[in-house]
Amino acid sequence: MKRRLARALLTALVIFLPAAAPAAEETYSFDAAEIEKKAFHFGGYLEVKPVLYGLDRDSAFYKLRFYDDPQGSTLPEANGRVQLEGSFEKDIYRLYVKTNTDLKYSDPTGSSERSVFYEAYGSLKPSEALKIDAGKKTLKWGKGYAWSPAAFIDRPKDPDDPELGMEGFIVATADYIRSFDGPLKTFSFTPVVVPVYNHINDDFGNSDKLNFAGRFYFLLYDTDIDLMFLTGGSRPDRYGLDFSRNVTTNFEIHGEYAYIRNTRKNVLDATGKTSQVEADAHNYLVGIRHLTTFDLTTIVEYYHNDAGFSDDERTNYIASVDRAYSLYQATGKTVALTSAKNLADGGYGKANSGKDYLYFRLSQKEPFDLLYFTPSLTWMVNLEDRSYTLTPELAYTGFTNWDLRFRTAFLVGGHDTEFGGKQNDYRAELRVGYYF
Repeated sequence: MKRRLARALLTALVIFLPAAAPAAEETYSFDAAEIEKKAFHFGGYLEVKPVLYGLDRDSAFYKLRFYDDPQGSTLPEANGRVQLEGSFEKDIYRLYVKTNTDLKYSDPTGSSERSVFYEAYGSLKPSEALKIDAGKKTLKWGKGYAWSPAAFIDRPKDPDDPELGMEGFIVATADYIRSFDGPLKTFSFTPVVVPVYNHINDDFGNSDKLNFAGRFYFLLYDTDIDLMFLTGGSRPDRYGLDFSRNVTTNFEIHGEYAYIRNTRKNVLDATGKTSQVEADAHNYLVGIRHLTTFDLTTIVEYYHNDAGFSDDERTNYIASVDRAYSLYQATGKTVALTSAKNLADGGYGKANSGKDYLYFRLSQKEPFDLLYFTPSLTWMVNLEDRSYTLTPELAYTGFTNWDLRFRTAFLVGGHDTEFGGKQNDYRAELRVGYYF
């Protein structure tokens, strides 16, 4: 299987490599037909991504995953991605479809494939002020870069790669927009209906519910402001707001706030006893973006997750994993490990499941006049337990339609911390992408 996957990845590179040529060698000509709006559009993205994980054999999550199948010091993995998108637009009608197929192969689990529609919806625009959409769609609420606590109808971002596309939900929504003279320049209202039934948004929350959400947008005194809500029973009721403002041309500040009623989480005490805690949550984010005259972009964000786990709660959980693993080694019994896995799936194992985080990213475009080359460095820290990830990245886009990226991520922290408890100490990956 490994050889077949390697041959498939190599074949993909061979097929598309001849299309790669330095952008500087292209010639351009003007054709009026090229700027005419076409009814049909089709495009896509192909990606090959080999990954090497450096495993931490003493960590809690290594024990949970590999307790009965010990691994070496490293774990190679091969990934592929195929995204296709197309649209048809005529008069007041538009259809849009985006598919995503993920391929993965690793020694412990073998190969896997998952294909889904990221988006598939139809639009009707009877006037410049009104647009109606129905189908599977990503709404992209919120102003945060690494996190968006007020994005009530979107899946959580991956802070390790916030710009990745995400799968949407099946919704019916509209946008009503008005423009004004004066301090309030623009107002819009976006009502959303989210059905949750068997095979319809069944991963959104409780089934057999019809949920309602909405967003009010204001461009007031050159500040973008949104007010949002979600109610209906599939998820706890929640209310939020966000803002974004350019203080200067190259300096922007933004923030989000979400109030979520009756959030629930399962926690362990020092003896390993499980209990469910229910409380209202106040989640918020503040951040800045700054671009210098020499093209250095800085992004800084602070995120507070009221529904996350405290340092003590995480310490108790990791201690329970250690006890369960020791019991398995002594008796072969897996009941305690299975229980710990269920708690990981319920929250402890999710990305950024703590309470307070700081995100810091530097990105320099074409340093030392190296065309099409962008190095960057990302640092994300759990402020309670002081564990962190450090991710340097090199990106090159000098070949037409190609995107080449190499990055490593180092996870640093003690045994009972969030990032120190992960199954790997580091990760190195090469991403080769082709757009068409």
